Amino acid sequence: MKTHQTDRTRPRQECAHHRPRRLRATLLALTAAGGLLLTACGAGGGGSNSSDASNRTGFPAPAPIVTSGGEQSGGEGTDKDGEQTGTPADKIAPSPDYLSTFALDVDTASYGYARRVLADGQRPDPATIRPEEFVNSFRQDYDRPDGNGFTVTVDGARTDSSNWSLVRVGLATRTADSSDERPPAALTFVIDVSGSMAETGRLDLAKKSLDEMTDRLRDDDSVALVTFSDEAETVLPMTRLDGHRGQVHDAIDELETQSSTNLGAGVETGYATATEGLRKGATNRVVLISDGLANTGDTNADSILERIADERRDHGITLFGVGVGSDYGDALMEKLADKGDGHTAYVSNDADARKVFVDQLPQNIDLTARDAKAQVAFDPETVAQFRLIGYEDRKVADDDFRDDNVDGGEIGPGHTVTALYAVRTRPGADGHLATASVRWLDPDTRAPHEESGQLETDALHDSLSSASDRFQVTTVAAYFADTLRSPEDSEGTLPGNPGLDQLAARAHTLAKKTEDADVRQLAEAIDEARRTN
Repeated sequence: MKTHQTDRTRPRQECAHHRPRRLRATLLALTAAGGLLLTACGAGGGGSNSSDASNRTGFPAPAPIVTSGGEQSGGEGTDKDGEQTGTPADKIAPSPDYLSTFALDVDTASYGYARRVLADGQRPDPATIRPEEFVNSFRQDYDRPDGNGFTVTVDGARTDSSNWSLVRVGLATRTADSSDERPPAALTFVIDVSGSMAETGRLDLAKKSLDEMTDRLRDDDSVALVTFSDEAETVLPMTRLDGHRGQVHDAIDELETQSSTNLGAGVETGYATATEGLRKGATNRVVLISDGLANTGDTNADSILERIADERRDHGITLFGVGVGSDYGDALMEKLADKGDGHTAYVSNDADARKVFVDQLPQNIDLTARDAKAQVAFDPETVAQFRLIGYEDRKVADDDFRDDNVDGGEIGPGHTVTALYAVRTRPGADGHLATASVRWLDPDTRAPHEESGQLETDALHDSLSSASDRFQVTTVAAYFADTLRSPEDSEGTLPGNPGLDQLAARAHTLAKKTEDADVRQLAEAIDEARRTN
C-alpha cells in the first residue's frame, strides 16, 4: 500500500519541541495516565490530513510525536499482552519509545566491498557490514516526484515468525535529468597516489574511470585534480572542460604512485582547491578516490573534517568518496562521507567503475535535497516492538527532526533511500500501524519541506513471498547482511531469516523474474558466502 500526502513547509518555530515546556509536561502526564497517543505532528490514521491533525491536537503536522512506553522488559517470556515473545533480548532489543529518527544515507560501499571480499573466497569482517548499504544497492519500485524532494512509500509483509513483519519505508527523488538539463558541475578530484595504490584495480582503475567521466561531462563543467601521498599537491586547478579536455586527460595520464598515504592533507588541499575554483550556480563537489589506508599525517576523520569545516559550511561543498582495493579502509572513508555531507561507493572492476562514474553520474554529482532526515512513528495500539535494520551511524535525536541545524543526508536525483524495520504487532491488532515522514532543505534556497506516508495493518502482505519482487529483493539483501554480521549464527538475528541456503534460492528466483543483473550478482554473492561457511 502506498500513501502520499502533499508537500508541506513548516517554520521551525511551530515545531512541537519549541512549544512551552509546561504544555508538553501536561500532555505527557495525560499520556502516561491514560495511554493516549499524541498525533502532534501529523495524522494518526483514518486518512486525515495535516490541517485536521493540527486542529485536533494544537500541534503542527505531519509526524506523530508519541510518548515513551515501549516494551521495557526484553528477552524470552511474555509481554504485557501475555504473548510469548520467543525472541532473545540480545537479538531484538526493547523499543524505548515509538519514534525512530535517522539521517538519510545512500552509501553503498559496504555491499560493494563485501562482494569483493566474498569473490576472493573470504568472509568480510562483520564490522564492515552495514545493512542499509546492502538494501540501498538495488533498484526500487517507488513512485517519484516531479520536482525536488521526495515521495514516501510505506509497505510491509508478515514473516514466518509469530506476529513479526518487515516494514519498508521507501523515499524516492525525481528521475535524474539528462546531462544537458542538470546544473553545471565543479568537481575537484582528490586522488590517492600512495604506494598501496599500485595494486591492480586501484590507481589504474581510478585513472580509467576519470578518463571516462571526463569524456562524459559537459563543456560547461569544470574539473580540478589534487593528488596526495606523503604530501598533497594540486596538479590541475579548476579548469573548464570546453576546449581543455586534452589537458585534463594529460594530467590524469601522468598520475603515478609514490609512497605513504597522507589522506588528511589530500582532503584539506582538495577543499582548498575547490574553494579557490568555486562556481556560483554550480554543484561544487570533492570526489575522493582512495583505498582509505591512511598512515601518515592526520588519520582521524573528525579532525580532518574540522579543518575543512568553513569550506563545507560556508560554500556547501559536498564530498563523494569512492573506495578501491582489496585492503580497504572502510571505517575512515565511511565516516568522512557521512560527516562530510556526502556518500560513498566502492568499485572493484571496470563494470563497477562505469556504473559509478558514467551511468550514475547525475545522481553522484547533483543534489536535490540537503540535510534530509526521516522519522517513523509507530502506533502503540498496534505495535508492541520494532527495530530499525542498520543506520546505526545515522541516528538522530527525535527532537532534532525539525531542527535544521542538525546534520542530515545529501541526496541526488535518481536516488532512492530504503529503511527496513522488523515490527512485532500486538496479537489481533488492527488499524493504523505507522506514519513515515521525511524532512529536507531545498538545495538552493535552504527552505524546509516535508512529506509523509502511512501504513495500516490490513495492508501488510500475508507473507514475504506474496509481496512485490522489489520488496522481496530488499528483504533478501537485508537478511544477507544480517547473516554476514552474525557469522556464528547462520540464520542471523532478524525474525524470519531463513539462512543462506534459502536466501540463495530466493535470490536466484528473483534474478530470473526481474532480469536484473544487480540481483543476479546478489545471488552469486550469497553463493560465495555459503562456500565460506
